Amino acid sequence: MTGRILLLGATGYTGGLVLDALLRRGARPTVAGRDDAAVGALAERSGGLDHAVVDAADPAGLRAHLRPGDVLVTTVGPFERHGHHVARAAADVGAHYVDSTGEVGFVRALHDRYHRRARETGSVMLPAFGYDYVPGILAGTLAALRAGGAARALDIGYFATGPLRNGTSRGTRVTMRDGLALPSARRHRHRLVEERTASRVRAFTVGGRRRSAFLVSGSEVLFLPQTSPELSDITVYNGWFSALSRPISLLSAATDAVTRLPGGRGLTERLTRPLAGGPPGGPDATRRARVRSHVVAVASTGAPASMPLAEVHVEGPDPYGLTGELMAWAAQRLTRETATPGVVGPVDAFGLDVFREACAEIGLGPV
Repeated sequence: MTGRILLLGATGYTGGLVLDALLRRGARPTVAGRDDAAVGALAERSGGLDHAVVDAADPAGLRAHLRPGDVLVTTVGPFERHGHHVARAAADVGAHYVDSTGEVGFVRALHDRYHRRARETGSVMLPAFGYDYVPGILAGTLAALRAGGAARALDIGYFATGPLRNGTSRGTRVTMRDGLALPSARRHRHRLVEERTASRVRAFTVGGRRRSAFLVSGSEVLFLPQTSPELSDITVYNGWFSALSRPISLLSAATDAVTRLPGGRGLTERLTRPLAGGPPGGPDATRRARVRSHVVAVASTGAPASMPLAEVHVEGPDPYGLTGELMAWAAQRLTRETATPGVVGPVDAFGLDVFREACAEIGLGPV
């Protein structure tokens, strides 16, 4: 029996993009959320879809709506706060799971808590299956392959080309604001270590010019070693606002210092609240069309001042549209084909050839 797709968070910004992408693919997902009137109206506007009233905080209620082989797609964040019950319900039932998180701590917890259970029930769990962090996994895998097994270190930089002013969603702003007070995971000598976010600044060549980026977390540090075990060091950087990379590094240091003071966490939240301000939602289709995703992976021996062994650039649609397309592809694929169960990355789940073909179909690929 073909599994159903249950889309949780469909009335939100990212959920709406996923829904649009699913409908373009001919899928008929069940839209779900807490507000009966809102999800009912959305279902009607979308061609008379089925809808369900589901609370992300109610695992029993979630399980009641799922069958083995169904696909639960969720865009309800922050995931550390709202995501665990949803993931647990999918793993327990044997439903597949796709989410849009950019929170690497949540991805780590997902693996620790639910990987074994998902393997038992046959649940394929694909966290962070969007702009965060599928392009980096694609670029990093290709760079490691081009290096011919000689690479030991991989640096990955996330960039966007085009005007970004007023072009980020509230969810992105909240994640970036919260991330300043959280450590970033990187892989060093085959082990995960945590460092202050933005404590490192690195330059990459993008579009013929050098652009700076600062240290962030990325699920590449979790999933790439599964397919490229020779990599001992993996570091991820964000260069969306290249000119501000060093000021952001200083702000991160100040935020870290304040957070360590008694009552500092609350003070930090108040001081950084303007960073997450602005209207809800995100950029519209016209604004998104002016932006492209660009991710670069540089493979090296890891020795000081070593020359790159391989450098791969991948480019694709705007980050938000790309997220919607990737999640929709994964959800539809999981209703039709088998994949590796457990909390896995895209290469582990589908194999490199299928993964590359899917990215190419969406418009994400090497340049």
